[in-house]
Amino acid sequence: LSFLPQEIVSGESEEESNGVNLMEFSDEILLHILSYVPCTDLVLNVRRTCRKLATLCLDKSLTHTVLLQKDYKVNKDKVKQLMRDIGKEIYQLNMAGCYWLPSSTIDHVTRCKNLVKLNLSGCHVTSLRLSKMLSTLQHLRSLAIDVNPGFDASQLSSECKATLSRVSELKQTLYTPSYGVVPCCTSLEKLLLYFEILDRSREGFMLSGQLMVGESNVPHYQNLRVFYARLAPGYVNQEVVRLYLAVLSDRTPENLHAFLISAPGSFAETGATKNLLDSMARNVCLDALQLPKTWINGSGLLQHLKFNNPFYFSFSRCTLSGGHLIQRVINGGKDLKSLTSLNLSGCVHCLAPESLFRKAEDDIDSSILESLVVSCCNLRHLNLSAAHHHSSESIGNHLCQLLSRLKHLLSLALPVCSITDVAANVEKPPTASNLVPQTFGRKVRIGIQTYPRNLADQANQKIESSVFWALMGNLRFLETLEIIGSSFSSAMPRNEPAIRNSLPPCVRAQSVGDSEVAAISQLTYLQSLTLAQLPNILTGSGLVSIGLQCQHLRTLSLANLGMMGKVVYMSALMDMLKHCKCLRDLRLEQPYFCAGAQFFQALSHCSSLQRLCIVSRSGTLQSDAVMSFMANCLEVIMCHMFMGESLTVCKNLQQSIVRSFQADRPALNVVIFPLLHEDLTEVIRDVPMRHLDEITLFKSRVAEEPPNLWW
Repeated sequence: LSFLPQEIVSGESEEESNGVNLMEFSDEILLHILSYVPCTDLVLNVRRTCRKLATLCLDKSLTHTVLLQKDYKVNKDKVKQLMRDIGKEIYQLNMAGCYWLPSSTIDHVTRCKNLVKLNLSGCHVTSLRLSKMLSTLQHLRSLAIDVNPGFDASQLSSECKATLSRVSELKQTLYTPSYGVVPCCTSLEKLLLYFEILDRSREGFMLSGQLMVGESNVPHYQNLRVFYARLAPGYVNQEVVRLYLAVLSDRTPENLHAFLISAPGSFAETGATKNLLDSMARNVCLDALQLPKTWINGSGLLQHLKFNNPFYFSFSRCTLSGGHLIQRVINGGKDLKSLTSLNLSGCVHCLAPESLFRKAEDDIDSSILESLVVSCCNLRHLNLSAAHHHSSESIGNHLCQLLSRLKHLLSLALPVCSITDVAANVEKPPTASNLVPQTFGRKVRIGIQTYPRNLADQANQKIESSVFWALMGNLRFLETLEIIGSSFSSAMPRNEPAIRNSLPPCVRAQSVGDSEVAAISQLTYLQSLTLAQLPNILTGSGLVSIGLQCQHLRTLSLANLGMMGKVVYMSALMDMLKHCKCLRDLRLEQPYFCAGAQFFQALSHCSSLQRLCIVSRSGTLQSDAVMSFMANCLEVIMCHMFMGESLTVCKNLQQSIVRSFQADRPALNVVIFPLLHEDLTEVIRDVPMRHLDEITLFKSRVAEEPPNLWW
């Protein structure tokens, strides 16, 4: 049991003068320590070491809530034994994303007679198994499930429907057109819907958004307080969500306080949705709002909606101007201290007074941002990515200087061009990177790069007076940071072939490089970092500083850094990885990336690594190096590599990894496939949603959803 000190495991005392016997600590301290140990290990292993731990491991504070959602070592037998030992003591059970467990595992949940909250998203559950399980869970009030092809609501027993009638919170992920169990949930207060229905079947047939025969039951929304719908790309998802919304348009729940619809692309407004919005404007007072961009653009809707104490707004991809934002959303700059999360991703005009005659690259109006900062002083999550937010040369009005006032920020997403120092950008002569065409190809060559090997040398090169350096110094408690080029697009979109060409970076972003990356190392508590399309990366020296200083870093995503024809930061990246002991997720997207022996040897220092994703046009890999890495890093359960290798090489390596490691790693998910192959989308559809949504697909995740939307 390497996760516990030997003193706890054995119960023996240290005889050395400087030794500490943890078994002499109070029960409260030991319970706190044990709370960091996976429940399966506590119940099945730790409690068998001594009498004291046998008692503590079964304390209600440790068994009340059981989280299995990222316990990748758990298997069917462990779940079975766990339910036998403490099933009656479990009130909240989270098995979300346990895709590797067979569907029969769900049968053991019936032992948890006192369950109040149950999350089975991503688990294999048939209609009959769901019916049998829910029939025994009479105290259940919160449920999360997937609805897969073949789901049949007519197979649900009367006892199951009785349980569902008492459920007040439902999260439902749809992979087929269906109401699922929504019509049975007559007491719903919170409804979360995730639409993941594909437009075509595996056989290539077009799918219809019409519900299956026998699914004409009407959902019950009269008690609804929260309605959330997130749509994957595709017209079928739009057709099905309209069926769910049709009932809302007839009678809007008077207690509705959060209405959120996240839809990519164009989602046309219909007569029914217009009636729904008009009814909401008349009858409800909202605390959280997100609507498709086409429902907001050009309409006066925001002027009529009423807000109480809003905590979340998302106007992602809307053409909302800064003038409208100030006047209609934050009431002319009035106090909005309740707002904790704001998503303005892709709102290209949100920091300008009007959008009619403005170009997307024009300077922002700092007074609008200042009003926003002053009014929403308690913001914890702010997303300003996917837009050109260029500051003027006015002293003290730079975007970074204004954002420095938001002392409570925990997550922040910014476009690369917004962090450049205006004066430095004007005066700075072109560097070698600026002169290199930002295109693919092997023709461009530069000399061997060197970079400072210690922080003292780094300090001599950094621009401590820059506005971005000051911003990072003022946001010391930031946990998530995304710096993404305003024109960046990943080579792996959701349901389309891989993108072969990318747009050039913004001109203002040309000076952003190593010194700005080094500034990030001030964030001592940083847990998640995304850097994409930073054109002036010459050596990647700032990455080494981050590896040394940001010891809590758990998620790292790097994409298109420096010039595109060569991975100029490889040496620095390898040095960085040697210090990332807590890193769990790594995503790399870079043309011509060489995943060879040296890279995987450096990566092997990341002892906590669980998931790896590499996306590289014309990239290469060494199969023996990958196998050696997988053998050395025992925690790795996901390996996704989309490179330039042949289909034969990819298939052989994938089969070798699965054959060698699947038995000891039940959750192992391996996808190695040519990036530009025509069947890539078919391969992607088989990736578990947990990995696809959290790491494989690139996207901005700051303020993507309201905080604490689900547990």
